[in-house]
Amino acid sequence: MPRPAVPRYAEIAADLRARILGEELAPHTLLPSERELGEQLGVSRMTARQALTVLAHEGYVYRRPPRGTFVAEQRHVFRIGSFSREVERGGRVPAAVVLRAEETAADAETAAALGLEEGAPVHVVHRLRSADREPLALETSAFPVALTPGLLDHELTGSLWTLLADAYALVVTTARATLASVVLDDESCRRLDALAATPGMRLVRTAHDADGRCVEFARDLYRSDRAVFEVEADVTR
Repeated sequence: MPRPAVPRYAEIAADLRARILGEELAPHTLLPSERELGEQLGVSRMTARQALTVLAHEGYVYRRPPRGTFVAEQRHVFRIGSFSREVERGGRVPAAVVLRAEETAADAETAAALGLEEGAPVHVVHRLRSADREPLALETSAFPVALTPGLLDHELTGSLWTLLADAYALVVTTARATLASVVLDDESCRRLDALAATPGMRLVRTAHDADGRCVEFARDLYRSDRAVFEVEADVTR
């Protein structure tokens, strides 16, 4: 059975994507307009617009009306772990803005992750995370009050894992996460300086110490047009 034909706009998008990944087109290079691209490739302006729209949603290009469409910088590459450490690993400067910090009762999901009774007291910290001042993620982290007394009195704009180690001798040794594709809601887009309906990634993650205790349960939202995750696994196990 013959394969269905690939739409022309998808072919154009694939070609431009390959040129961007191959560094033929440098970051912030101005691309041809929709009309110019259509004329160059012998396609309609609508087809050219569809190709550029695909690349914009994927994060390979960005639009600055009325100036045009530009090649985006390479995405930030993360591993599951400390946001601060991963940003520093990439040679950038991490930062955090505390949106809200409170002591509250653990909901069912948080309690199950942290090994607590539902309703047990937890510290919850909501933060906006950035790299070189570019907003990338919204973090919501919960910590057992019993393990972290006085947590909210500390400075919360740095690495929380470093704070756990320095203030409470809770050293994170392993982290686990599940990732799911989502569409960012309007409020998240506003905080992350993203276009409406920007695609995102939702991470639900846990951090454990050497004794296997879960010391942090987090639910994070990342801009998937600006961040990717690198995964490594021991496939012999």
